[in-house]
Amino acid sequence: MTGTLYLVGTPIGNLADITYRAVDTLKQVDLIACEDTRVTKKLCNHYEIHVPLKSYHEHNKDQQTEPLVHTLLEGQDIALVSDAGLPLISDPGYELVVSAREADITVVPIPGPNAGLTALMASGLPSFVYTFLGFLPRKNKEKVAVLEKRMFESSTLIVYESPYRVADTLKAIEMVDAERPVTLGRELTKKFEQIQTASVSDLAAAVEQGEVPLKGEFVILIEGAEATAETQWFEELDIPEHVDHYIRQEMRPKKAIKQVAEDRGMKTGEVYDIYHQIR
Repeated sequence: MTGTLYLVGTPIGNLADITYRAVDTLKQVDLIACEDTRVTKKLCNHYEIHVPLKSYHEHNKDQQTEPLVHTLLEGQDIALVSDAGLPLISDPGYELVVSAREADITVVPIPGPNAGLTALMASGLPSFVYTFLGFLPRKNKEKVAVLEKRMFESSTLIVYESPYRVADTLKAIEMVDAERPVTLGRELTKKFEQIQTASVSDLAAAVEQGEVPLKGEFVILIEGAEATAETQWFEELDIPEHVDHYIRQEMRPKKAIKQVAEDRGMKTGEVYDIYHQIR
C-alpha cells in the first residue's frame, strides 16, 4: 500500500481559521512537508500536533520531490502545507503533485483559507467571474504589458504582491487606467486588517502618503472591463503602431503581429500585410 499525499490549507493569519479536518489530518500523517519549518512549528504547537516537519520550498523542490515521493511509495502519509493559505496557489507543491500522480499515489485536497478570495468577498467588486494572476512580473515593462492585455477582460483580476513592490504595481495599473476601481487588502484576518476599494489613482496616492502601512502581504483586486471598442487601450493606435507597441515590449515581430490579430479579432495574415505595407 502506498501512502497518501494530503494538500492541507492553513490559516493566512488568524490561527483560528483552520478546519477540524485539517487539524486531524496534520495529527495523523507521518510527515509534514512545509515551506518554513519555523512558521509551521508555531501552528503545530498551537494545536498540539507532534509530527516531524520537513522543509519543502521553491529553492529545494528539485532535490526534495523525489525523496518525498519515495517516502509515499513506502506507505507513509505526507501532508503538504504552505506558510499560509492553500498549497500550490502561488506557493510550492506543483511538481510534487505531478510526480505523485504519475506514481499512482492518491492526492487528497483539504480545503482552507485563500487570501485572494477572502479579499474578494469584502471588496464590493464583481465576484461572479474572476481571474487569479498570482504575482505579476517584477520588471515594470513586463508588468504593464500583462496589465494592458488582462485589464480589458470582463473578469475581476486577483493579484498578489509584496509590500516592497505594491506601490510600483499600483502605478503600473494607473498607467493603464487611472480611474479603474481597485481593492487593496493587507493583513487579512489579522488585527490590523485593511480592505479598501477606490480608484487606483486614489489608492496609489494613499500608499505614497503613508496612509497604508507597507507591512504584510498584499492582495490587489482589479475590476474587469468589457473589451469593447470604447474601452480598448489600443483604440487610438493604427495597426502598425499597435504592432510596434508590442515590439517595444521586447516581443518578436511575428509574435507581436499574432497578438495584434488576437486583440483586434483579425486574421494574422491581414495584420501582417497591413504592417509590412507601411513598415
